[in-house]
Amino acid sequence: MSPTICRSNRRSLLRALAGAGLLGGAGISGLIGRVLAAGNSPALQGIRRMSGKVEVNGSSAGQGQRILPGDTVTTGADGEVVYVIGENAFLQRARSSVSFGDSATAGVLRIISGKLLSVFGKGPQKIVASTATIGIRGTGCYIESAPDLVYFCLCYGEADLVPTAAPAEQELIKTTHHDRPLYIHNDMKMPTMMVPAGVINHTDLELTLLESLVGRLPPFAGKRPYLSG
Repeated sequence: MSPTICRSNRRSLLRALAGAGLLGGAGISGLIGRVLAAGNSPALQGIRRMSGKVEVNGSSAGQGQRILPGDTVTTGADGEVVYVIGENAFLQRARSSVSFGDSATAGVLRIISGKLLSVFGKGPQKIVASTATIGIRGTGCYIESAPDLVYFCLCYGEADLVPTAAPAEQELIKTTHHDRPLYIHNDMKMPTMMVPAGVINHTDLELTLLESLVGRLPPFAGKRPYLSG
């Protein structure tokens, strides 16, 4: 579980990011710098950064708009959005649609399509994707969901994976730093639904951003970062 940012950790991370040239004035890296410099202030809720076409429940989204239970966030071909809900933070990429449970399905996140990087605070959460249901707690993860295939990287934490096509293959996995990315299929002709994959399309810098938005450091802070993907 990610530790809260203390003053000394914050200074160390700022120095490391600055030394790597990652605290520029714009974009994700600049936002990390501003958030970490703010210290232990309460996490600001809602949309923190957006570009291109972003909609909430079919209407154009706005900077600072809160994402509420029952809402669906959709990005267009040029869209990307970073937002905070409670102790959880999300980076939603282009051509993606994500729905959050209403009062009757609290704690349920449905990735209808596309790509989502997430960090979660305490308490159980459930992610529903096209080919799997994933139970998580205090986790960082990246998911790409297509109709018959899900890519899932448990960046750190613990997850209970249940392939939709083969629930008997349910497995509890634990990782510390992108240790076991998987493709989860929906093809009963395959000997197993879950097969090993590589680390793709997400970085430690992005995870650091999301954790910083909710006042935490990722557990890999201080280690050699994974910067490309």
